[in-house]
Amino acid sequence: MRKYKTLAITTRYWRPGTDYVEEIIKALDGKLSDGDFVVISEKAISTASNNIIDEGEVKPSLMIKIFAWFWMRIVWGYFLGPLCMFRRRLIENIRKYPLEEGGRHKQVALQHVGFLQSLMFGSEGGIDGSNLPYSYVSLPLKNADEIAHKIREQIRLRLKKKVFVMISDTDKTFSLGNFHFTHRKKTMEGIHSYTFTAYVVGRLFKLRRRATPIAISEHVISVDEALEIADVANRARGFGAGSTVWGMAEKFKVGLTEVSWEMLETVKHKPIVVVKGKRWKNESGNKTIRCLL
Repeated sequence: MRKYKTLAITTRYWRPGTDYVEEIIKALDGKLSDGDFVVISEKAISTASNNIIDEGEVKPSLMIKIFAWFWMRIVWGYFLGPLCMFRRRLIENIRKYPLEEGGRHKQVALQHVGFLQSLMFGSEGGIDGSNLPYSYVSLPLKNADEIAHKIREQIRLRLKKKVFVMISDTDKTFSLGNFHFTHRKKTMEGIHSYTFTAYVVGRLFKLRRRATPIAISEHVISVDEALEIADVANRARGFGAGSTVWGMAEKFKVGLTEVSWEMLETVKHKPIVVVKGKRWKNESGNKTIRCLL
């Protein structure tokens, strides 16, 4: 296994409207070397970009509420959850899946990522409510590649460093040899999407799972290397206020929709992780880059 050095950068919580590019530049000043990978949380960028939805304003249909009850409490709670070897606490939470709030969440999933993605037990198609307050959820980025390139160029122009920028998500990609697949859409080229079935199969057969790279400013590495970098960055970053909405509510000892912006701001957030590798020169001998070995 390759060895990496990581530097997780703590910043203030990025509320909607935050100039995240400016925050990244300030946070990385003096901390970079040419060839580093700068790995940034997709959710943090989505939140700062106001790419979020208040599910409290959504009116789910009766059919959606019935679907949420049957699919979550019964199918995931008693069949798919145990099959995927979920921890007992998570299974208990799923079996008590809130029908009103859950119905709103599934309604949003259906509208934004489609039926097959809505069949996941959580993080449907990249939609996520952890580390967000009240009834807000973040949506997956539609222009992640463009954002990664933009951030890379700003670092090059303002910090005078040539780095690679990756946008990643905690959602898991599973690997079977050189074949990589995930349940969510819009990932880097070379990772295949098979909706919720990818998650069930990956968990059932205990396949290697790692955080998912959504976009990279330059495709200078293999998919496997990108997955390793995304995963070490994810471990260095941690889960902020919690990895699930249940964990977040438990941390603050409030209801599922009662976590506030102010509560979230009391927690250390590390949306940026610098991953460093070993320097080497290419065959021409005139350009120093980094080989992550």
